[in-house]
Amino acid sequence: MTTTRLADPWPAPRAAGPVSAVVSLPGSKSLTNRALVLAALAEGPSVVRRPLRSRDTRLMAAGLVALGCGVDSDRDDWLVTPARLTGPARVDCGLAGTVMRFLPPVAGLAEGAVDFDGDAHMRQRPVGQVLAALRALGVDVPGDTLPFTVHGSGRVRGGPVALDASASSQFISALLLAGARFDDGVDIRHAGAPVPSLPHVEMSVALLREHGVAVDDSDVDRWVVTPGPLTPVDRTIEPDLSNAGPFLALAAVTGGEVTVRDWPRATTQAGDRLREILAEMGCDVGFTDEGLRVAGPEQLQGIDLDLHDVGELTPAVAALCALADEPSRLRGVAHIRAHETDRLAALSRELGALGADVTEHDDGLSFRPASLHGGVFHTYADHRMAHAGVIVGAAVDGVLVEDVATTAKTFPEFADFWAGLL
Repeated sequence: MTTTRLADPWPAPRAAGPVSAVVSLPGSKSLTNRALVLAALAEGPSVVRRPLRSRDTRLMAAGLVALGCGVDSDRDDWLVTPARLTGPARVDCGLAGTVMRFLPPVAGLAEGAVDFDGDAHMRQRPVGQVLAALRALGVDVPGDTLPFTVHGSGRVRGGPVALDASASSQFISALLLAGARFDDGVDIRHAGAPVPSLPHVEMSVALLREHGVAVDDSDVDRWVVTPGPLTPVDRTIEPDLSNAGPFLALAAVTGGEVTVRDWPRATTQAGDRLREILAEMGCDVGFTDEGLRVAGPEQLQGIDLDLHDVGELTPAVAALCALADEPSRLRGVAHIRAHETDRLAALSRELGALGADVTEHDDGLSFRPASLHGGVFHTYADHRMAHAGVIVGAAVDGVLVEDVATTAKTFPEFADFWAGLL
């Protein structure tokens, strides 16, 4: 694909009629970055096949290389070679929450100082619970926000630890992924409001078990990882199902038909919930030999949904609600205020500026049917906000998406790919 120079703001292409397309999506960011961390901690080389190649995953790979691991990312499949973890090192987190939260426990296993920093906005995103948990487990890491320094001693004592993961499930995954390498493993207890995005914790547990790690998650809000080696794994990364949101939405808003190739029949990805959501909005949803097929309805129905476990889908679903012919209510997602931006405030502001009848609540959004119009849709350096903007632009003339290039976080060349479908 030839990359074109993007205007900013970018004129989101309007669909001329029902869209009919079969698309192949890049690999899952969540799976790729977890796979890289586990491969770096394994007993021997691992292969990560069909990884996502994006800013977030390259930052994760670069962070692991800075700690001494080998990550050969020049080929289609990435070879990860574990090594003795050492400092001094510097880890650039960019805007990647997985890098900021998953690598400090790994840095605790290194010998030497490891400095962490990232883009300006990352200094506002929560990581203090992870750092406090590491201190309780014997790691020297002052501070509660970026920038911070992990003073590794080559080992982490581990053992029992309590934390409040109500702001992000990544706090739990961060300790899970490295826990088998701690001297006493790790016994994590969550104390607080319900953990959001639990499918991501289930994803971490499933991947650990594939590496031969014993994880007991039989008690609610408790995860116990037994210390021991991680077996190398040759893993193929699934397509990113959350990234499928805008593409399946094309079928929903144009009355068309879109198939996403290689959609897994069983998965821990939160994006799989799109099958249920789109069906509730009136779409015809089902598996074919190629993947998952969605056919859009004559009229897009409203919904009343708790998205607590799948908050990352909120921007795409909110865009659909703004275009629906019936009222909608999205709830249970107060935690997405601490994502790349305050997504609830941003969605209310930007969809409202295009004419949507939207009300912001503490934990979500509500919509009433309204006629939308063109205008500038700001993204706040948030790839999911850009997804919401292009969905509206497919159904409404004159939508201009500011900084659409931010989609490179999880889908390089997204804008060219999207325009090619329309």
